[in-house]
Amino acid sequence: MVRIIRGLAHKYFSDDEAVILFLLLIIGTLGIIWLGHTLAPVIASVIIAFILQGLVTKLTDHGVPNAVAVILVYLLFLGVLVGFLLGMLPLLWIQLTSLAGEAPRIFREMQSYLELLPQEYPNLISMESINSLYQQVTSEAANFTQWLVSFSLSSIPDVMAILIYLVLLPILVFFFLKDRDVLMSALASTLPQQRPMMRRIWHEVNEQCANYVRGKAVEIVIVGGVTFVAFRIMGLPYAALLSLLVGLSVVIPYIGAAVVTVPVAMIGLFAFGWSSEFIWLMVIYGIIQALDGNVLVPVLFSEVNNLHPVVIIVAVLFFGGIWGLWGVFFAIPLATMLKAIFAAWPVHHGSQNEAT
Repeated sequence: MVRIIRGLAHKYFSDDEAVILFLLLIIGTLGIIWLGHTLAPVIASVIIAFILQGLVTKLTDHGVPNAVAVILVYLLFLGVLVGFLLGMLPLLWIQLTSLAGEAPRIFREMQSYLELLPQEYPNLISMESINSLYQQVTSEAANFTQWLVSFSLSSIPDVMAILIYLVLLPILVFFFLKDRDVLMSALASTLPQQRPMMRRIWHEVNEQCANYVRGKAVEIVIVGGVTFVAFRIMGLPYAALLSLLVGLSVVIPYIGAAVVTVPVAMIGLFAFGWSSEFIWLMVIYGIIQALDGNVLVPVLFSEVNNLHPVVIIVAVLFFGGIWGLWGVFFAIPLATMLKAIFAAWPVHHGSQNEAT
């Protein structure tokens, strides 16, 4: 056993840089686990600045001075943030509360459709299982409605925290964009002077994660926007809420689309019934998903090393189990980062005798 451990240490940790990088990864992971909630505005600001830096770089490549590029991109970010807070967020809240009020009627409609299944498939589905499923879903819906209604004075501390975050977030994003080089130099000064392996890994991680994160941001906007327009044209209720869910679902490949299809189908069935409108809704929704997977994704992520579907599912389960919902959203970027690190990690192929 000792010999095996010594062999692995010699193979993967014979380089001093590898040991230092491994310790930094451990410290960073533990820091996020223990201080992630406290440092949430800082982490969110770093991610947003990381996304916006791509626009700054493109402007500077076209001859725009860096300071002017930072100001233009930051003003664009503020415009989008204010537009979302004053335009989209109230609409989403209105539709969410309306959906909570309509939930009992929606589930009664669904029950009437589900009760037809035991008659058509008596050997596969029983009425008892349908009633049990309906009671569980109704109970969860009632709990959600109760929580939504009770969102009042007891939630003032959480609202105040959100307001503080909304003040801190733009300030931090501005300084991360403006002083990016200064902050990076200060961080680099804490590392060894000679670090070719770390530079190679950083270049690989930065390229892969930057392309992925920025591509996903564009994909969310395009898919969500197209879905919103299609749902509004068809007259589907709660179009803004559903299109937001569809847009965010692209963050989790395969799983997200499958999960979001359920509420889209339920609202469509409630609004149109078993009619041609419902069929057209699902066809259009399927076309959007097909175009996203077969056209938009290859265009946006042509420079990103694609992860195997098994790796994606494992990453979602693993990071989601550690960090909950945030872990689910950032599972793919984290898996991409780990893949880039493993690809650039120095491996010593010497014999076992050298290790001993």
